[in-house]
Amino acid sequence: MSIALEHIDPNSVDLSHEEIKRYSRHLIMPEVGMKGQKKLKAASVLLIGTGGLGSPLAMYLAAAGVGRIGLVDYDTVDASNLQRQVVHGTSTIGKLKVESAKERILDINPDIRVDTYNDLFTSANAFDIARPYDIIIDGTDNFPTRYLVNDVCVLLKKPNVYGSIFRFEGQASVFWAEHGPCYRCLFPEPPPPGLVPSCAEGGVFGVLPGTIGTIQATEAIKLIIGVGDSLIGRLMLYDALEMTFDTVKLKKNPNCLVCSPNPKITELIDYEQFCGMPMNDHQDEIGSGEGWDMSVQELDQKIKANSGVKNFRLIDVREEHEWEIAHIEGAQLIPLGTLAARMNELDSAQEIVLQCKSGARSGRALDLLRGAGFRKIKNLKGGIVAWANQVDPSLPVY
Repeated sequence: MSIALEHIDPNSVDLSHEEIKRYSRHLIMPEVGMKGQKKLKAASVLLIGTGGLGSPLAMYLAAAGVGRIGLVDYDTVDASNLQRQVVHGTSTIGKLKVESAKERILDINPDIRVDTYNDLFTSANAFDIARPYDIIIDGTDNFPTRYLVNDVCVLLKKPNVYGSIFRFEGQASVFWAEHGPCYRCLFPEPPPPGLVPSCAEGGVFGVLPGTIGTIQATEAIKLIIGVGDSLIGRLMLYDALEMTFDTVKLKKNPNCLVCSPNPKITELIDYEQFCGMPMNDHQDEIGSGEGWDMSVQELDQKIKANSGVKNFRLIDVREEHEWEIAHIEGAQLIPLGTLAARMNELDSAQEIVLQCKSGARSGRALDLLRGAGFRKIKNLKGGIVAWANQVDPSLPVY
């Protein structure tokens, strides 16, 4: 099904001699030609996120000649980003991601306009940011923002070019309620908080966002030019380990809360409350609250007072390959996935401190033990990252 953005007028722009030379490999293709390239120049695309997916998206859309690109991100470039976020570089560590990405894509193509929004994409600003753009592309990594992007696109009648990645697997689709299902048709409710680990917890294969991001860029360009079969009504599934692509057909949900004939959602909601999780992936200083937390300073004092881990147990619930990167001396490794089966190894009368990378998984471990009757338990707030940053700088941060 070939669907185009009909309102984009190729006659509203001209191509200079320099642009004709730049886009010559497009222009000699009859599917693109002068008309298609002018449509690209007249079009505007908003990228939500300039990370793993946003990197190939921004660079290839700029190279293709999309005339106006908006970049939304609240973060700064960190060394841990560079394994996959190729729009950034070592020289831009510490710089705002939107400015780092803008600098890079203007170097690729100085003839385009780049707008930057150094902020979280929220219910308060989403309409104002998204309204001027023809296409919205979801390059985010958290459920609250995905639902927000979807609802904004449905309410503004705009296409949502969707992509997601985790470890070795990726997904891509185009959700456009005017022509097919939306994201809520596929996922009416978010998963329970903590069920799906973030990329910061589970990792991501470095080249994976390049694959999915370029597929998203391809879909956006096809919508602008009006060629080929769109992923509207289809979900593409990619497995990098097996090197397979599968496609699942999607149908519009007649009872969808936002895109059905009688929607219950007619304005933006509190998406963090709806999903039970934050709109960012910052993993520092995560705790359990309500008196169940222990700071890294408190743990340090406790270890020194006992000349090590003697009168209590420090349980590391990360995976074995993470343990090999760094671990706290005296800790015992019991991965979260095995904790329920190994609970008999723990003494509920003994004080237990649970620890992971950031405090998120150890928080889930704490909830599991609390449900089993354990009460003398604490969650190390911030996990081994906070320990390395604030107590033992000899440990690496990953």
